[in-house]
Amino acid sequence: MFDIQIVPAAEPVARLILAHGAGAGMQSDFMQDMATRLAKHHVEVVLFNFPYMQTMIKTGKRRPPEKADKLQSHYIALKQYVDETRAALPTFIGGKSMGGRMATLVADTLDVRGVVVFGYPFHPPGKPEKTRVDHLKAITTPVCIIQGERDTFGNKDDIREYDLGVQVNCHLLEDGDHSLKPRKASGISYETHLTTARDIAVAFINKRRH
Repeated sequence: MFDIQIVPAAEPVARLILAHGAGAGMQSDFMQDMATRLAKHHVEVVLFNFPYMQTMIKTGKRRPPEKADKLQSHYIALKQYVDETRAALPTFIGGKSMGGRMATLVADTLDVRGVVVFGYPFHPPGKPEKTRVDHLKAITTPVCIIQGERDTFGNKDDIREYDLGVQVNCHLLEDGDHSLKPRKASGISYETHLTTARDIAVAFINKRRH
């Protein structure tokens, strides 16, 4: 069963199916805010909750995400459902953190123009040796990763060491954390980074939607 929210865009030129992170669903402030920003730039956004998140919301009890293969299967089925029920548009997939990682894992099996990830989980916090980058070396779908420089799931120094493959572009936001938020001492506002992240995503989508 699908739990979907469509964030419509006036005169849409593309569609982005955007998956949530491990701990917060499509109702989270980041997901709602970014979807609204993208929709104002003619990108229709489809938000959804994975089944485990639907259960969390119904029961009020926290639970871990399902295994990666189940998350991927749900993403693939949801993409097919959207294709069948919505007007045709150039389609991109992506997500926040875990949701973005799942998008990169299914991208090459789907008919999509590219992948947009906000805060890729390159490794678990405090475990830089447990990387999640192997599949990115061979991915054939263009990928745009927007990452905070001090993200505990993969900071700028970590990323320099990775072989991310020719299709992966990583954009670093100065002093940003896993939510792209900079510290006050940086002199940069969170609003600035969110706007920059949106602009990077929109530019990526516009370049590849034709």
